[in-house]
Amino acid sequence: MSFFRKREDHYELRLFFRNVLGYSPRNIDLYTIAFTHRSQSSVQQGHRVNNERLEYLGDAVLGAIVAEFLYKKYPLREEGFLTEMRSKIVSRKSLGELANKMGMTTLIEHQPGVDGSFKSIGGDAVEALIGAIYLDKGFRFTRKIIVKRLLCTYIDVDSVAQTDWNYKSKLIDWGQKHHKKVTFEIVHSSTQKHTGRREYVCQVNIDGKPQQSAVEYTIKAAEQLAAEKTYKEMKEQGQIAATETIS
Repeated sequence: MSFFRKREDHYELRLFFRNVLGYSPRNIDLYTIAFTHRSQSSVQQGHRVNNERLEYLGDAVLGAIVAEFLYKKYPLREEGFLTEMRSKIVSRKSLGELANKMGMTTLIEHQPGVDGSFKSIGGDAVEALIGAIYLDKGFRFTRKIIVKRLLCTYIDVDSVAQTDWNYKSKLIDWGQKHHKKVTFEIVHSSTQKHTGRREYVCQVNIDGKPQQSAVEYTIKAAEQLAAEKTYKEMKEQGQIAATETIS
């Protein structure tokens, strides 16, 4: 039996909404589903109940609202900048960090030890939470929560704009400078059964030797994350000098 179903008053969950998001949910059961990882699925009327469907919905809602927010915040910036900024904000890594900042991770129902196997558990729950807010309160309210409570409270958007994101280009430039062949290979892709979302596993190869890999929902994002992991590991190992700059 799950934690929230044992606690009829949902005290910890309601406390989270009051202190972090500043409102009281109407349909609390909808939010218990948003915080239920697939490893802790229940079966109701022959269907597995977990947060994957809400995650699918929340991903679409979040992407639209972040796109609108950036469009208005940066009226003179080009499409490429806006697309890259949105990718930074809604990436698995960023949403996972957001979940930690909000104190969400301790509220997610999952099997013990599963968080090590599902590294996106926090970020996925953020998307599911947004899907639940949308169904419970509607689009306008969801937009207000995302903008005021998430983007303007927990995410420093201007700092994100200054964050070096294009590790793929940096790694390719490093390879050209040092006569190394850097390639990016999609070693696996699959479609999540319950959400229909496609995942891509990208692996970096240097002179044919496998380096770091990463999984994301788009090929571009998977390549960027794998490149970042590889670049940082090489820097830690001294293969890339700390003072080295790549033009």
